[in-house]
Amino acid sequence: MPHPALARTSHRPWPLPLGPWSWRQSWVDLCFLHWPLPAEVLRPLVPRGLTVQEFDGSSWIGIVPFRMEGVMRRPLPDLPSLSAFPELNVRLYVEAEGKPGVWFLSLDATQPLAVWAARKFFHLPYHRADIACPWDGGDVVYRCARQDGSAAFAARYRPVGEQYLSTPGTLEHFLTERYCLYALSPSGELLRNEVHHVPWPLFHAEATIEENSMHAPHGLELPDVAPLAHFSPRVDVVVWGRERVG
Repeated sequence: MPHPALARTSHRPWPLPLGPWSWRQSWVDLCFLHWPLPAEVLRPLVPRGLTVQEFDGSSWIGIVPFRMEGVMRRPLPDLPSLSAFPELNVRLYVEAEGKPGVWFLSLDATQPLAVWAARKFFHLPYHRADIACPWDGGDVVYRCARQDGSAAFAARYRPVGEQYLSTPGTLEHFLTERYCLYALSPSGELLRNEVHHVPWPLFHAEATIEENSMHAPHGLELPDVAPLAHFSPRVDVVVWGRERVG
């Protein structure tokens, strides 16, 4: 039976990879929080070979708290102690070879083996963190403290209104509908992993941020404005193995 992520593919900006996918996961109770920043401020944080993308003259930084479920390599079954954990990402929007994707400034997670494996095999900047994200009535109460003390995040967020799909050409589509991620190997090779999921089921969101220093280790200051906030209850994802860019 095909993976649920492959139930729809016509929305992709380029065809599915030819080979089989390697990993599966689900992203749950996710909040996209976005702030505009000039591309020239973000450029030093992105390796050569990647273009920092802009939308209507501005680039964006995303801070994304959520939970991971069903994380496992194909065709192994889920492992209760390994396959589900909370995570928080700090991400930028980049492009190489005509493929818009995501560049992660950091990823925080509670699962030590997942952190080790993602650093070793995907070359992603994961960090160990203590994270709790219970529901409190209609709110997700999310708290993240990196174990080395370098960054922390605390917020309450909730979906509002009706669920919808973003429209191509809009800012929210630009920020959410991304089908690859980029990383840099220890030897300096630029790498890409293709991903796939159905279009994001989105809600507008209300978010109250109590603490946020996730951007600080990168020398960034966020503008003193409320973030653009969206909520998604769940999306199932498949991930392909890495490929060299260029």
